[in-house]
Amino acid sequence: MKKATLIIQCKDQKGIVSAVSAFLYAYQGNILEIDQHVDQELGMFFMRASWELESFGLAKDEIETVFQEQVGDQFGMQFQLYFNNKKPKMALFVSKQSHCLFDILSRYYSGQFEVEIPLVISNHKDLKRVVEAFRIPFHYLPMDKENKAAIEQQQIDLLESHEVDFVVLARYMQILSGDFIRKYPNKIINIHHSFLPAFVGAKPYHAAYERGVKIIGATAHYVTEELDAGPIIEQDVARVRHHNTVSDLVQMGQDIEKVVLSKAIKYHLENKVYPVGNKTVIFY
Repeated sequence: MKKATLIIQCKDQKGIVSAVSAFLYAYQGNILEIDQHVDQELGMFFMRASWELESFGLAKDEIETVFQEQVGDQFGMQFQLYFNNKKPKMALFVSKQSHCLFDILSRYYSGQFEVEIPLVISNHKDLKRVVEAFRIPFHYLPMDKENKAAIEQQQIDLLESHEVDFVVLARYMQILSGDFIRKYPNKIINIHHSFLPAFVGAKPYHAAYERGVKIIGATAHYVTEELDAGPIIEQDVARVRHHNTVSDLVQMGQDIEKVVLSKAIKYHLENKVYPVGNKTVIFY
């Protein structure tokens, strides 16, 4: 089904939902989804509307201009218009851990993700056979402190040559530079474990076990220059029992990570994530 999706942000005021609905009705738009949110603290209104294009009374290249003139200007709206006629291109960055990669590739192969994966980039060779089994090009680019800038430029060149729309760090164990991140604002999704309290280092599950935590979880978020502090897209947790071993915690954590990351990818693909400062509005 060919459809259009409109994402709106403006100052909260009366008549917005009515005006948008009337616009779609006037041009025979069959609404598929519509959701709105008011941030009372900011006094801002957010809306997402999707409709069928098959019988719509405006050509695709007319919609933005006509909507701006008839609705957008009246309410001082900022808006983005998306069409589903072209699959976005997603690049995966990986290191050695495979659980998130396997989950993403299986969903991609089964058609759960409406996306193209033109390449996978890694700083290790461990997952090369996995990726190539799905007939996706694998680029091995080892990185250290001395060659970091040069390797990141190679990565950027690859992303640009493949016209990649967004990047997913599927347990990629390298910190991206500010220069890299600024080229893809709110277009790099990362996954990491999250505990209460938080445990850093190479073996967080071991530290959590030793501390006797009762909850473990994972967080998917957009990457910003402040490490692991970007706008959150999705989170989940699991209860830890006294009989759970370190291996149990690792398995539980990895299960949560892959599900949370895949949900974040799906929300992003469906244009259901709207970053607002360091938060997100998620149109479920």
